[in-house]
Amino acid sequence: IIIGFVILYCVVLAFGQVYRRFIGDESPMDKVKDTFKPFVNIFIPAHNEELVLKDTIDNLVKIDYPNYNILIINDRSKDKTHEIALKLVEEYSDRVKYYSRPDDAFPGKSAVLNDAFGMTDGDVICVFDSDAKVNPDFLTKIIPYLADDNVSAVQARKIMSNRNTSALTRFQNYEYLMDSNVQMGRDSIRAAVELRGNRELFKRQAIKEIGGWNLYTVTDDLDISTKLHINGLNVRFCSDVVVYEEALNDFNAIIKQRKRWAEGSIRRYLDYLKELISSKKISFKCSLDAMSYFSEFVLPVWLISDIVIQIIFILLGGKPDILTNLIVMAVISLFFICMLFTSINKFDNRGFLYALKWSVGTAIFVILLWTLVVT
Repeated sequence: IIIGFVILYCVVLAFGQVYRRFIGDESPMDKVKDTFKPFVNIFIPAHNEELVLKDTIDNLVKIDYPNYNILIINDRSKDKTHEIALKLVEEYSDRVKYYSRPDDAFPGKSAVLNDAFGMTDGDVICVFDSDAKVNPDFLTKIIPYLADDNVSAVQARKIMSNRNTSALTRFQNYEYLMDSNVQMGRDSIRAAVELRGNRELFKRQAIKEIGGWNLYTVTDDLDISTKLHINGLNVRFCSDVVVYEEALNDFNAIIKQRKRWAEGSIRRYLDYLKELISSKKISFKCSLDAMSYFSEFVLPVWLISDIVIQIIFILLGGKPDILTNLIVMAVISLFFICMLFTSINKFDNRGFLYALKWSVGTAIFVILLWTLVVT
């Protein structure tokens, strides 16, 4: 039943995208006057980022938008981040600002963002990771999404800059393409689009309304997404604007990263489950959409638990129901392959055989990774 619901959910998202294209309502670019140019504060939280910080700032100062500045926030770094940041301020004094947090400051990215928020007064807040890269027209193309009074935040699409380094980096890139495809579907039905920590923009008023970032979350992006939703504040996904960042090339590092993501998402549901169900501000489709995503944690645990039970049956001399497990795993695998195949064709069209090969490989990567991590 759960698998059937998930498949139906994805079909709805797919038809939502078709509908938006049919009515010509995908991008707000043509509807926004050139006079909408709010001032943007770009936040760069930096913790031990000496290897990438300069390249990132050199890239961001080339953005061809008139009203913005960049604030580097050094979060208790132990390397040369402080010295590099000071040189960048000297080099780009008209555009780059700097703040170094004291050693006894409250730890975590959410605390960094709250500090930066209190030091600035721009109408729009943009958050980048320290290794982000964008095209010069990034703000020009994404800011129009915020012209709508009903939109409080917007998320750009992510591409791995080192995606061709290895099979592992390609798997991550195609996994993100699949996520982008799902986010486009959620956006098409104006449901619970999620922010992704990097390349996200907020209206200052929305951040004030929800009381800022949660200091005790381990995934600031997922937490604040849900806070926005339960307060009836809409989030959009901008698929035609991209940000480049580096994929991890070490499997142990990926496991560590995904464990943090999984923990943060589960905590998010535990913290806001009541509000997701009972809030009078959140729409029904947004609430249902947000709850649907919880299946990504239920299914792996359920499947592993059932396999363990079948093993126990065998050891006790009983008759196992292996066929059901095989069917379930086959359906899940086929589902991911189809999702990945569609996403690769949409964003990285390389031909049928290429898309099929990397869809199968990435599906295996995603299923094994998330089954291990979530369990």
